[in-house]
Formats: sequence, structure tokens, C-alpha cells
Amino acid sequence: MYKQKKVSVVISTFNEEKTIRGVIDNFFATGVVDEVIAIDNNALGNTKIEIEKTKAKRVVETKQGYGHGYMRGLLEATGDLIVMTEADGTFEPEDIHKFLIYSDDFPIVFGTRTSRAAIWSGAFMPFSVRFANWLWAKAVEVLYNGPVLTDVGCTYKLLDRRSLEHIKKYFHLSKGDGTFSPELMIWLLSKEKRIIEIPVMYKPRIGRSGYTGSVWKAARLGFKMLPVIIKYKFKKI
Repeated sequence: MYKQKKVSVVISTFNEEKTIRGVIDNFFATGVVDEVIAIDNNALGNTKIEIEKTKAKRVVETKQGYGHGYMRGLLEATGDLIVMTEADGTFEPEDIHKFLIYSDDFPIVFGTRTSRAAIWSGAFMPFSVRFANWLWAKAVEVLYNGPVLTDVGCTYKLLDRRSLEHIKKYFHLSKGDGTFSPELMIWLLSKEKRIIEIPVMYKPRIGRSGYTGSVWKAARLGFKMLPVIIKYKFKKI
């Protein structure tokens, strides 16, 4: 609970059996989280068992993909404030306090992993990936009259209940894959201008990512994002 507002955390997992339990427990340990929705997106290994060792609500989403997992989680969340994060240990649960402080003034808070001072040694953020995230974020910023944006792919975000209710009707437009991150940003920008981006700690991932983890994978996802970013400029939403 934060200032009488219920706080939900949404996590989608596919290949994070080694980290999901710790991530969930550490978010509850912050003292402000009332609910964790853990989406089992056809997760591998003992992920189900690890989730069920926690206080999180496990929800199965069989449509495979980053977007499908997080859209399902957002639909399941019951909080007044909803925080999205990763299951792989790259984000710091304690950073939720920063999001909540900013939520006093901004209904939507985006995280950014591109601040060099906040990137831990060993985290996957080489210059080429950092630059591409910055460049595509700038495209969103310019095309959609957004605030200063520097990271198009950061999952760590906060949105309030009103903002979520405004954009749920667009979920059917998404392919449900890794391009969901810029889609979500664009949908939110279309409904709300009081949006701010804040730096978050970015740590090394434990395990292998299905979407990034190599420059080639990150580049392939980046090239998929660009048409999506442009498409919505010509689509009435």
C-alpha cells in the first residue's frame, strides 16, 4: 500500500526459474507491494513450482510472447498503481520507491536503463544496444509529442488505474511479441501527457533471454520495433 493506494506488480516469466522466486519475494519485502501477478507464459523448468513457493498469484497465459504475457498481467492486476518489471533479476525491487514517489505527480512513470551511472558491470547494455534504445525512444518522443525519452525497451514502468483503463481497448492491436514495449508507450502517450522517465538500476541477467542477450538478437528486435513505431502515427487510436 502506498498512500492508501493498492500497489500491484506484474511479472511475466518464460525462462527465469532461477530468479523468479527471489524477485517476487524481494518486491513483497519492499513493504509497499500488495499484490504480485506472476504470468506463467509457457514457462520452462520449475518456474511454476518456484512461483507457488511465494505469495504471488500465478496466472497461465498460453499465447507465447512478451506482449501477451504483460497484457494478461495488466488485465489481472487489481491495484490502483500497477508496476511492470522483469523476472530475470536485472531490475532492483527497491527502485519501486522511486516510481511511487514520482506517481504523486505523474500517473505514468517510465524507467530507463540507458543512464551509464546506473548500469552495473556485466549488465547487457553495450553501446550499440544503448544507442538503439535511445534512438527509437527519440522517434517515439518526436512522433508522439512525448516527454524526454531515452529507452524504448525498458519493462520497468508504472501506470495508474485510470491510464490502464484508457488503453486496454488497444490490446487487440498488438502482435503480443517484443514490440509491445513501444506500443504501450505510444498508447499511453495518446491518452496522457503527464508522463516522466526516470533512471533505474540495471543489473546482469541470470539465465538467457529469448529476445535480447546478444547484439544480433537486440538488433533484430529493434528492426521489428521501427515499423510499429511509425504505424501508429498513421493509425487513429
